[in-house]
Amino acid sequence: MTPEARKRIEALEQFTDLGSGFHIAMKDLEIRGAGDLLGGEQSGFINEIGFETYQKILAEAIDELKENEFKSLYEDEPKTQKNFVKESQIDTDFELLFPDDYINNVSERLNLYTEMNDCTTETALMAFRDQLHDRFGPLPVQAIHLLDSVRIKWLATRLGLEKVILKKGKLVGYFIADQQSQFYQSAAFTHILKRVQSYPKSATLREKETRTGLRLQLVIENIKSPEQALKSLEPLVIPVEASEEQG
Repeated sequence: MTPEARKRIEALEQFTDLGSGFHIAMKDLEIRGAGDLLGGEQSGFINEIGFETYQKILAEAIDELKENEFKSLYEDEPKTQKNFVKESQIDTDFELLFPDDYINNVSERLNLYTEMNDCTTETALMAFRDQLHDRFGPLPVQAIHLLDSVRIKWLATRLGLEKVILKKGKLVGYFIADQQSQFYQSAAFTHILKRVQSYPKSATLREKETRTGLRLQLVIENIKSPEQALKSLEPLVIPVEASEEQG
């Protein structure tokens, strides 16, 4: 019996429950290697851009089709608040990391960064924080800032900010570059305008010339920590109830 055949038998023994076909298929893929799944013959440019990026592009294309060409097929689906930005970037001079003296194993740190990035809700992020505390002790300030940066990214996507810069005690957020984006006619953007007009000392909007043209920016001064940035952004996010009413 070949080593590959033995591994397949072990996989069948391991995954015996109903619905285990997916796990068996993934194990078989692991045994055989990805082959042309990630190569040019079957997958075109997947090999060039990476599988995760391909998945993101595919998800965006599906969302666009559901909102346009096949909109009528999804009219009965529950309405949810639309995020016009899929993922926001953060550039900062704060330390956002798990320090070496907190988690000294490099491989372990990388795994935890990946696990943290997979958190998509506050409940999941809190559970992840509790896991860190149980395994490694109280979180250092850099790790606390790191978790807050995840929350900032969540808020930024809801606020239509493609990029957030936290440097020199100031927050600068770059709104969607496409000036024709439906975001600028959305309830979420209207809410931002009202909040900024009501509290001009807390935040301001301005236009800046960039290499790609004029960009609308959100500017908040006196930001001394990621936590403070988080608290400054929270009032700008439209409540879900208000979004559903206006939608």
